[in-house]
Amino acid sequence: MTSSEIEMPGEVKSDPAALMASLQLMPSPVPNPEIKHTKIFINNEWQDSVSGKVFPVYNPATGEQICEVQEAEKADVDKAVQAARLAFSLGSVWRRMDASERGRLLSKLADLVERDSVYLATIESLDSGKPFLPTLFVDLQGTIKTLRYFAGYADKLHGTSIPMDGEYLTFTRYEPIGVCGQIIPWNFPLMMTAWKLGPALACGNTVVLKPAEQTPLTCLYMGALIKEAGFPPGVINILPGFGPTAGAAIASHMGIDKVAFTGSTKVGKLIQEAAGKSNLKRVTLELGGKNPNIIFADADLDLAVEQAHQGVFFNAGQCCTAGSRIYVEEPVYDEFVRRSVERAKRRIVGSPFDPTTEQGPQISQVQQNRVLEFIQSGISEGAKLECGGKALGLKGFFIEPTVFSNVRDDMRIAKEEIFGPVQQIMKFKSIEEVIERANNSQYGLVAAVFTNDINKATTISTAMQAGTVWINCFNALSTQCPFGGYKMSGNGRELGESGLKEYSEVKTIVMKLVAKNS
Repeated sequence: MTSSEIEMPGEVKSDPAALMASLQLMPSPVPNPEIKHTKIFINNEWQDSVSGKVFPVYNPATGEQICEVQEAEKADVDKAVQAARLAFSLGSVWRRMDASERGRLLSKLADLVERDSVYLATIESLDSGKPFLPTLFVDLQGTIKTLRYFAGYADKLHGTSIPMDGEYLTFTRYEPIGVCGQIIPWNFPLMMTAWKLGPALACGNTVVLKPAEQTPLTCLYMGALIKEAGFPPGVINILPGFGPTAGAAIASHMGIDKVAFTGSTKVGKLIQEAAGKSNLKRVTLELGGKNPNIIFADADLDLAVEQAHQGVFFNAGQCCTAGSRIYVEEPVYDEFVRRSVERAKRRIVGSPFDPTTEQGPQISQVQQNRVLEFIQSGISEGAKLECGGKALGLKGFFIEPTVFSNVRDDMRIAKEEIFGPVQQIMKFKSIEEVIERANNSQYGLVAAVFTNDINKATTISTAMQAGTVWINCFNALSTQCPFGGYKMSGNGRELGESGLKEYSEVKTIVMKLVAKNS
């Protein structure tokens, strides 16, 4: 597959010579990067697992092993929790630290991530299959901005005074919850680490963090930067391992006060159950999505086609925000399908380190097989396969960009989260119909609408049962804006000021006065 336009930051170059010249100005990945950290990070020290077990980490673009990493299990979680509880104890360095100093440490961490951003983007691409340039310009910038945003909030968590009835002086203060367990997904490993660490540390908590077993390498490297930044021992502990062992131990641990998880709804239910059965720990869940993208006939069709394409195929479709239920108004349906197929056929799939690549591999053989099985179900249930539908290449876990038309709402591909490069395009006739169909889902993470009619945009945005609604755009995420879902897409919010509330307790303090004056 070829493309006359390669989407990069800055002006698009359609002339081949101009394109090559612009690519030469782009940052290059680190050649043959050294994997510097493969051990467990507890108490600012690198440690082997208690069991001595290790597990392999693979490059999804080739299927080849990158390295082996120490495998944390329950005994390692116990050690990490002990370190985190000591760091959080009254009178500790961390608890006595000025809030502004916590912010300075977060800012220093952001500076170190920025310093090593090319190396981190290289490792992230190697480990996850994400194309290098989008990783550098999207994931790394998002990581840095998130850390800096919450660094600025560290000394601005203000309580309030309350004019309580009676002879009392009453005020509130925000206090850290305690030890926070954080479980990171494999689709955005580094950025999700920042989403979790930023608010937790700004509020003064300590952390036991488990990266996904598929993609632990950048998170482990963050351990070295955390120590270099000057965080006290035990404040942040990083344990690579598997969900049923290390993840389950975190969710059920009596010494952990709060757990945050990003991943599938199925696992999110298990975590919430474990939290309830143990010590009723606080829970934040950012889970799956089957997100509607509504295209009206009056929309800018070029914009809608491109945004819908990127909304599904970005990160090889491995996004909880993927706009995988596309509803197109009947008068423009056929033209929208035609243009979407043309765009999908132009999408460049290949090596994450080729600067022209738009789409890398799926994360694993298991995930590739799962997506291909969904595609077969779509064909079997009667959807029209417009393009794609097959695995690509002999090495790695690549899938062709796939487009289905004539999709019915009762098909599996229209109901279940695929997490792959598969676009479903459905037809609608009226605004009332599309609102009902779009909301008829167990999920409620995000939604989008494309129209030039302000009334339609307002009606759709207020009617959608979703945590975020985009109008004439897609995947417009920002550190400043709260993010989270309705229904089975999760509990709580991340990012923005709302994200801080998930990591703090509100305490009311009432003092008896001899006499009160207003």
